[in-house]
Amino acid sequence: MSHPDIAIRSPHLEGAEVSWFAPLCNGDDEFLGHHDLRYKSDWSNTSNVLLTADRLGYRNILCPSSYQVGQDTLTFASAVAPLTSQINLLAAIRCGEVHPPMLGRAIATLDHLLKGRLTINIISSDLPGTKLESAARYQRSREVIEILKQGWTQDYIDYRGEFYNIQLATTDPVRPYQQNGGPLLYFGGYSPAAVDLCAEHCDVYLMWPETETRIQELMQNMSDKAADYGRKVDFGLRMHVIVRETETEARAAAHQLMKYIDQDADKGVEIRERALDAKSYGVARQAEMRKLATDDGFAEPNLWTGIGRARSGCGGAIVGDPDQVLAKIQRYLDMGIRAFIFSGYPHASECKLFANYVLPKLKTFSMPEVQGRKPQAAPPTPLAAGIRS
Repeated sequence: MSHPDIAIRSPHLEGAEVSWFAPLCNGDDEFLGHHDLRYKSDWSNTSNVLLTADRLGYRNILCPSSYQVGQDTLTFASAVAPLTSQINLLAAIRCGEVHPPMLGRAIATLDHLLKGRLTINIISSDLPGTKLESAARYQRSREVIEILKQGWTQDYIDYRGEFYNIQLATTDPVRPYQQNGGPLLYFGGYSPAAVDLCAEHCDVYLMWPETETRIQELMQNMSDKAADYGRKVDFGLRMHVIVRETETEARAAAHQLMKYIDQDADKGVEIRERALDAKSYGVARQAEMRKLATDDGFAEPNLWTGIGRARSGCGGAIVGDPDQVLAKIQRYLDMGIRAFIFSGYPHASECKLFANYVLPKLKTFSMPEVQGRKPQAAPPTPLAAGIRS
């Protein structure tokens, strides 16, 4: 089913990196639009979700970033890292928030704590309380990435850009545990500037759920742009899931999730508008998908758009019984998708349901391992097996 012109970095790999989502940004509840004290984005709830995913065999987990009540991404990741056993952490980094060399030092610290199980989600949205034109935001992200990569691959940093002018004689403080290029960069974005940045510098292009035809169009566009740089990327989907023993039960759960939004549609709009990315092109595409959907919210078989009525960003879910959910995932695998970041409500409960019904039937892998980034033994870095500089 994969289009022959879509080039992916890992066509030889069977299965995918199957990940979950840590609700760090005030987004966990049993019912959308109705905050329950049990699901605060405090340490107790968020660490429980992450450690549950670790125990159940998910290979990565997205730790998001937003100006919401909850857990700071890198602070949380550093606290939970020593408690994990096998799961990777996908830490969201909003470029521009931290001076790049010091960001590199934080990343190196966390990558060593995890012994090479760190991945990075590059975010380019506005910093809280500021507004910057889209092209400038992506240029800032490009400079941050290029500075980080100098730190990961060179003995010095010598960078001159529009936002940063940095010269450092040594990169010892920023050398990560991972080798062969440092932590993998995951990236989502749809504007021409976003696509160009990912094509040039990133490793996994993340998309939100859309119809299969529209996803293939996005993949083709990114594949073509990456080829302009002599590169290939892998493709990932960030989406929700609702799986139950029967399709009837799954659809009932989807309907129940929205019961407070059904009573007050304005509440859903208010929740969507809180997010820093609420006006982005990607969010607009999610709104377009909802317009294409049937009266019960399905844009195509088992792809339900209802969550987008009360959530910015990812607004679609796979809904169905275990066989239907597995079949839908297999269709995405056949298209060339090699990474999934799933979530559901409440996050710990749906994490367990998916792990019970679907996860054991999927072949999974760790991206840093299969991409040759995670060394088998401690690397010769100053924080690992190297000499003290």
